[in-house]
Amino acid sequence: MPVWILWLGVAIAITLFVVGLVVTLRSERSLVDRRLEGYLAEKQSNLEQSDLTQTKSSALTQWVNERVATTNYGDDIARELARADLKLKSGEFIILMAFASVFMGLFSFFFFDGSWFFALIGAIFGIFIPRMFVGFKQAKRLEKFSDQLPDMLNLMVNGLRTGFSALQAMEAVSRELPSPISDEFRRVVQEMQLGVSMETALDNLQRRIASEDLDLAITAINIQREVGGNLAEILDTISHTVRERIRIKGEMRSITAQVKYSGRFLALMPVALGLALWGLNREYMMEFFQPPVLCGYLMLGVSGIMLVIGYFVLDKMSSVEI
Repeated sequence: MPVWILWLGVAIAITLFVVGLVVTLRSERSLVDRRLEGYLAEKQSNLEQSDLTQTKSSALTQWVNERVATTNYGDDIARELARADLKLKSGEFIILMAFASVFMGLFSFFFFDGSWFFALIGAIFGIFIPRMFVGFKQAKRLEKFSDQLPDMLNLMVNGLRTGFSALQAMEAVSRELPSPISDEFRRVVQEMQLGVSMETALDNLQRRIASEDLDLAITAINIQREVGGNLAEILDTISHTVRERIRIKGEMRSITAQVKYSGRFLALMPVALGLALWGLNREYMMEFFQPPVLCGYLMLGVSGIMLVIGYFVLDKMSSVEI
């Protein structure tokens, strides 16, 4: 195979991968938000025309979306993307995974001097890169949401004590607090204004935000709607509990930080050292792949498994449930 064809494939893969990330990061609002706000501001007929223009996509994306939209895998991807607040469809994310796999496969093929084995390993690893990015976005967004949750509860408590209804208190949260908690409660308010029940709207919120503290607050609101009671007092108690939990979690993070970062360093150091030696002294590293080849692959495989096990053991030791 001519070398220029492979380099052309690498360039195309890099370009498509970067374009996908840029589109993901620069999207300001989801299609659902645009439709809801347009519905509240304009007539439904005008909204439908704008949606037809906004939802135009490539034939490949439409084909993949049609195949995965009704499957459990497509539902799982859509839920994960919603939790990460990434404005992508399931089919678009699958295409992004495919491009990442091709890019990493070609990169590994060239970096390891045309080794198809490492090209296969790189392609498999590339599939998981978008998933890891989504997981990172989820963790950061959930952490930020959890930090804002006590302020949200306090604002709702003050609103309820001054005579606001639960819907009006949520509207105040959507106006007064920063993102991401304001964005999520704005969706809740918009859904309720379109006729969705409060219980269903809060269930949708809980599906997007996998927070135990939020689950506690939503359960309290649903129970109060059914049996009655002083909702302001209940939310005030929950707010105090959440604040104490956040404080204790912060203390535990500072205590276990050394163990966590030691585990990450010890896990990444052999990989970084191996890549450095591969670039500086290729002949020395090629000893792993001299006859018998199976012995070298077994050594690398066992080393990788032990590194992964050691990392997860240290991570588990430093994790404290509160």
